[in-house]
Amino acid sequence: MFRRFRLPLCLIVLSVLVFSLPVVAQDKPIQISLFNPLQIFPETTSITGLRINFIYGKNVTVKGLDIGFVNHNTGGLSKGLQWGFVGIVDADFLGWQNNGVNIVKGRFEGFQSGWFNSAKHASGLQFGIVNYAETMYGLQIGLVNIIKQGGAFPVFPIINWSF
Repeated sequence: MFRRFRLPLCLIVLSVLVFSLPVVAQDKPIQISLFNPLQIFPETTSITGLRINFIYGKNVTVKGLDIGFVNHNTGGLSKGLQWGFVGIVDADFLGWQNNGVNIVKGRFEGFQSGWFNSAKHASGLQFGIVNYAETMYGLQIGLVNIIKQGGAFPVFPIINWSF
C-alpha cells in the first residue's frame, strides 16, 4: 500500500522544503542548463528551487533540488539535495550530496554518498568507496577512509571516525 503513495508523498515533502526556503530578490526559482553558458540564467545567479543540468550546470549557489550530470556551485552556502554523476561545490554545502563523485572545497554538513567523497571540513556521514576529509566530525564508511587531521586513524578501511 505504501508503494502507491511513495512518489506523491516524496513530491509533497520536497515541495514543502523547496517552497519554504526564503527567496532573495536576485535568486531565480528554476534553472535549466544544457551546459554552461547554455542555461536560462548566467552562472552568476543563485537558484532557490530547482536546477536541472543535462550536461553541465554552473551557478553561485543552489538551495533546493540540484539534479544533473555535472552540478557545479561556485560560492556561498548551497543547501538541499544534489544528485547526479559529479557534484562540485567550491564553497559550503548543507544537505545530501548523492553523486558518483562528490567534492566540497569548504565546509560540508550532512550526508555524502557516492564512489568518491571529498570535503575540506566534513560534519556528518560519508558513505562511498573512497572517503576523504581534511578534518571531520562524524563517520566515514567505505573501502578507503581518510581523515587527514584528528581522525581515529589517518587512513583506515571499512570505517573511520572523528568525534
